[in-house]
Amino acid sequence: MKPPKTPRAKLPPVSEQMKAWSSALAAEIGDWPHVTTKSFFGFTALYRKDLMFGALPRTRAMQTPNSLVFKLVDASARLGARLESDARVGNMQMEKARWYTFELSSDSDLHDALDWLGRAYEAAGKKKKSK
Repeated sequence: MKPPKTPRAKLPPVSEQMKAWSSALAAEIGDWPHVTTKSFFGFTALYRKDLMFGALPRTRAMQTPNSLVFKLVDASARLGARLESDARVGNMQMEKARWYTFELSSDSDLHDALDWLGRAYEAAGKKKKSK
């Protein structure tokens, strides 16, 4: 007997502004060492070697039309406090990993979005080395 189907969460359509921000972020991050990108269910998945560390919306967003997601594994207490204090950051659990959302509302948020994605990129590099 098959288990009952669980309804999938509806992913909101991405805003036109977020499409532009995602393109700008993807262009910047695409130049980082060992980064590859892949299309992934309406997102551009960001990988450091074979570890996914973030996703930029192309046609669908994770929680709001202006949000991106990033993964931080084993965040320090100090970094955890910074995540908690940033009102633009939310969190969610996906496949046994802690993922965070970042909500952009203006061009000035791009710098912080890049910072969070950079931290996720660094964490993916540390995770790979520790295996």
